[in-house]
Amino acid sequence: MSASRTITRRTFAGGLALLGLGAPARAQGFAGLSEDAADYAQVKPGKLFSFPADHGPHPDFRMEWWYVTANLSDGKGAAFGAQWTLFRQALAPGVPREGWANQQIWMAHAAVTRADTHRFGQIYARGGIGQAGVTPEPFAAWIDSWAMRGAAGFDTNAISPLELTASAKDFSYTLQLVADRPLVLQGSGGYSRKSLREQASYYYSQPFFKTKGRLTIDDAPIEVSGLAWMDREWSSQPLASDQKGWDWLALHLVSGEKLMLYRMRQTDGNHYVSGNWIVPDGPARQLGPGDINMAPGAPIDIDGHKLSVTWHIAIPALSLSIECTALNDRAWMGTSFAYWEGPINFTGSHSGVGYLEMTGY
Repeated sequence: MSASRTITRRTFAGGLALLGLGAPARAQGFAGLSEDAADYAQVKPGKLFSFPADHGPHPDFRMEWWYVTANLSDGKGAAFGAQWTLFRQALAPGVPREGWANQQIWMAHAAVTRADTHRFGQIYARGGIGQAGVTPEPFAAWIDSWAMRGAAGFDTNAISPLELTASAKDFSYTLQLVADRPLVLQGSGGYSRKSLREQASYYYSQPFFKTKGRLTIDDAPIEVSGLAWMDREWSSQPLASDQKGWDWLALHLVSGEKLMLYRMRQTDGNHYVSGNWIVPDGPARQLGPGDINMAPGAPIDIDGHKLSVTWHIAIPALSLSIECTALNDRAWMGTSFAYWEGPINFTGSHSGVGYLEMTGY
């Protein structure tokens, strides 16, 4: 992800050109995430999160996303992955206007992956006309027919249970997600730094979802179950001018712990690394740059992009040393701004499954 040219689940303005908003929007890449955002709301330490309000949109910030990944398997043990992502992007600061004058743009990505195939879809919508949006209570996030909705017995502090649906020309899915633990604030009380400077986001997760449902690939239905992870994040300027992309992992350990890691790649090679060690019943442990070693393996070529789909992760303080491999090396999201996103498994001192996202390659 180029700091001013690429897009992932966390950024997306290039698609604005597809909505007739012109070459200047496309030239900005994904809304110039490293550019000045003084006219938008700023991320500051010490925020007090409030639910259900913070499950809803924050239009005074430039961008945000609602994001789910699921590691699944069928009755025979075959592995699958599913992704559902909704983005909101402000074209300009200020109070949202009515109808087609609304300055909010929405975009969604969905995908399913198995060892021999990777399918993805993409939808755009303009704010202000009811085609897409998020309501905090009752909780619902939608764009056209794709939706993530609170189900009966919804607990706002766990954002559970949820029903998740998406469809494209060659795949669809309907999943039910249930968690019995509260949300996890990432970073320092939800203030997630992205550099040693002022770049940051507000960020919380639900890493404890258990899920079941049905995938359909080429009209063949498949009953699946497994684990899922939801991220919520919003910001106005999350990248520094010398940051060109990131590598992000969300890991489910067989022993029950969860691990979130990201590496913000800087042009001078002094990458900013952060993470969170999450235990089922106890406080999360924030991990800083000095705690984590994230080393990519040999790169491969995907459509002219060179990147690694194998990673070595070491956290000496946790006696953790693992090797991560992709379920499908070709899990390339060929959307308006392309990136790699797909399910992985890992072995070593700990084992389990998870998701990997890599941008800017």
